[in-house]
Amino acid sequence: MEYVYPAIFHQNTDGSYTIIYPDLPGCLSEGKSLANGIYMAERALAQWLGYLADNKQHIPEASPLENIKADQNEFINLIRVEVKDSKAVRRSVSIPKWMDARVTEAGLSLSRVLQDALSVRLEKGA
Repeated sequence: MEYVYPAIFHQNTDGSYTIIYPDLPGCLSEGKSLANGIYMAERALAQWLGYLADNKQHIPEASPLENIKADQNEFINLIRVEVKDSKAVRRSVSIPKWMDARVTEAGLSLSRVLQDALSVRLEKGA
């Protein structure tokens, strides 16, 4: 599910940024630069909303931009994130016997290897 929330970016004296979400008390982040701040704001928002969703807690509506006020040394930026359902599902897969033996010998988690490989493959769009 996609979400867009307004974030307040406060520029600190050292050039770094502190980022808060007025609609999500306690959700905050920091960035060493503006680019890093936007990246960190996205990560914080995704983790915060993911936690709320996973724990079946209420996700508040985002406030309209005109309702958010910025102080001196601050600006408002919209942050967009996609929160994916991270609940595990059971799937039956088949692999060659030799591969299963090697996975066991290596002490690998077949589920983790499959998740990692699928993540890489899906990011490439294949």
